[in-house]
Amino acid sequence: MTPHLRLALVVHNHQPIGNFDHVVERAFHDSYRYLLDAFAPHKNLRLTLHLSGSLFDWLSERHPEYLDEVARLRNQGRVELLGGGYYEPILSMIPRRDRVGQIRSYAERLRERFGEAPRGMWLAERVWEQQHAGDLAAAGVDYTIVDDFHFRNAGLSADRLFGYYLTEDDGRMLAVFPGSEQLRYLIPYAEPEQVIAYLYEVACRRPGASLVFADDGEKFGTWPGMREHCRENRWLERFFELLADQPWIESTTPDRLTREIEPLGKVYLPDGSYREMAEWSSLGTGDGGPNAADGAQQGAVPSNPALLRSVPGTWRNFLVKYPEASEMRARMLMVSDRVARAAAAGYPAPIVEAARRELYQAQCNCAYWHGSFGGVYLSHLRQAVYRHLIRADDLLDRTADRPAQWVEAVTRDHNVDAFQEVCLATDKLLAFVAPHDGGRLYELDVRRPARNLLATIAARSEPYHGAAKEQGPAECGARLRSAAADTRARRCLVEHFYAERPTLDDVVSGRATDIGDFADGRYQFQVLRTDETAQVCLSRTGNVDGLPVKVTKTVTAAAGAEGLTIDYRLENLPRDGSLVFGVEFNFAGFDAVEGRYLQQLDRRRLGNFGEAIEFPALDDVELVDESTGVNVGLAVSRPASFWTHPVRAVNRRESGYEVTHQATCVVPHWHVRGDARGEWSVTIALPIRIAAARTVGLPDLGDVAPEVEIPSSRVVTHTETVRGPAEVRRRTTRRLKAAG
Repeated sequence: MTPHLRLALVVHNHQPIGNFDHVVERAFHDSYRYLLDAFAPHKNLRLTLHLSGSLFDWLSERHPEYLDEVARLRNQGRVELLGGGYYEPILSMIPRRDRVGQIRSYAERLRERFGEAPRGMWLAERVWEQQHAGDLAAAGVDYTIVDDFHFRNAGLSADRLFGYYLTEDDGRMLAVFPGSEQLRYLIPYAEPEQVIAYLYEVACRRPGASLVFADDGEKFGTWPGMREHCRENRWLERFFELLADQPWIESTTPDRLTREIEPLGKVYLPDGSYREMAEWSSLGTGDGGPNAADGAQQGAVPSNPALLRSVPGTWRNFLVKYPEASEMRARMLMVSDRVARAAAAGYPAPIVEAARRELYQAQCNCAYWHGSFGGVYLSHLRQAVYRHLIRADDLLDRTADRPAQWVEAVTRDHNVDAFQEVCLATDKLLAFVAPHDGGRLYELDVRRPARNLLATIAARSEPYHGAAKEQGPAECGARLRSAAADTRARRCLVEHFYAERPTLDDVVSGRATDIGDFADGRYQFQVLRTDETAQVCLSRTGNVDGLPVKVTKTVTAAAGAEGLTIDYRLENLPRDGSLVFGVEFNFAGFDAVEGRYLQQLDRRRLGNFGEAIEFPALDDVELVDESTGVNVGLAVSRPASFWTHPVRAVNRRESGYEVTHQATCVVPHWHVRGDARGEWSVTIALPIRIAAARTVGLPDLGDVAPEVEIPSSRVVTHTETVRGPAEVRRRTTRRLKAAG
């Protein structure tokens, strides 16, 4: 029988929200532009192209000529465009209303630009759950592409994957194509002749077969070594020339295939993603999966195909591996719920749409997970997510019927962990406290400019750290040898007790022995409110080297104040000896670059963030970031010694291993001795100076006001209203304003 094969080439181009402009520009020239230029001369070839909405918007502004060329090729019938979630969300992590909304929004954007909405869509990271079939169909999608790994996990053998299948959810039908993993590893790593030889073998064995190659466009020039491999060695040109010269290969698109051939049958696919993603997200062995080493390098041929059906990973487990990602997602769910309620309550459409756009951008997937890419370890991507979430929240708060200065306390399960957290919100900031988890402050949002000062991540142990120590840059090995992996998230208001004052090196390396059980302990809490302030009062009686010490800390937010105050009271302390008591703070974004440094509130320079430093007997320190204009201070009512040091993580990226700055840790500490009643107390003010901060990007709301106030579904518990003397109510406000 005459060999014949249908081949659909599907290329996915994406840049995350918050990525650096020069990085996107380089990817454009090295990959996106290069691929299209190499493809264009071959008039008998067809290409299916997906541009994520974030990249599409960037191209519209920076390189509209590229989109003009795409339109020209599309009008010739040579390029098919795929839709998708506008800002490339993992559909599993966002509410159903946002799944459908993102897909429809991007389809409309493509229709406006090219005259027609797409029939198919790119599924971000090919993360599939069966419910997506109904969501995609409801959004007007006819087909999508996942990996053939999904189909193998459903029990289908390799010889049954040369076509497409139908699936359904709630009676809504969707066509699903298996993308060839074998082609994904061959293109562009093998020589073009080897790729054609593989296709010829399939065509001879299965005449009339249909194959889909679906992978990232960045592999054709942006990934390490690929610019030389593809451009300088003319890999793409040679491949397209060879492909165009094979009469037995019919170059096609998924859209054409759904119109020209019958489906192979019906299938229901298990939850999952491509094989490497399943390994990275696996919790089964604690090392990234049973076959983790096989997918460590892009382009590596799987060394153990027998394991391909046994990888127990699901994308959602990244939210278990990285609690910071789970908190970020929970914050996103809060904003999504608020936007939906604003729309239902009749907020002006421009306000709702602006807030929804901010929300959708915050759902970009890249900052929520980690595999061979930096992902969750990249601070600028995490900060971009929070920036859009904070701006969405602030848009709605500025539109609501509130006074110029206001404060509230909201208690509920804010981070989706079955425990109650407290959010202290004012016209200036939002502070989230987790009483059950050490009473820690885990998020501190400055409204304008929109920044989460605690968007940190712990330096965790990763399965590739052994290789990084031996094969990575010298600084990777040095970092891994000098400091133990963090055992908890890097947050604020973490209490430590030491029998003797440890050295700074012991604190930095994690060798200092905490003789208390407060850092991870559960605190009782009460929320107190006045007209001017909102407080969460947390208390715990714990064990400090056999002593039943009680710690009470009260976090106060005041209307109009740019910062917080924290009052500590220790009880049941020994009177005939002393302990060392320290409070750990971890702030994001203050890394060792020009324009970022430590000083006192009176502007006396202390040092930089690139080294561990100890400061004796200070009343305050301030972390300065001239690039954003957001400075954070710590002012103490009792002189304290301060430990400060950078928190760095070793993570893997496409280019190899690197050390990334994740937080600056500041620990004021004291020798404490109980008074006649065994008590000791201190007040820590946390002033935030934002006078020089940039506030770009927020829409001008003008005089727009909602016709109906958003009804709140928030539940406040453990709350009582305090109506004490005016002097008591004003005390905290004065502290903050004096410190700021």
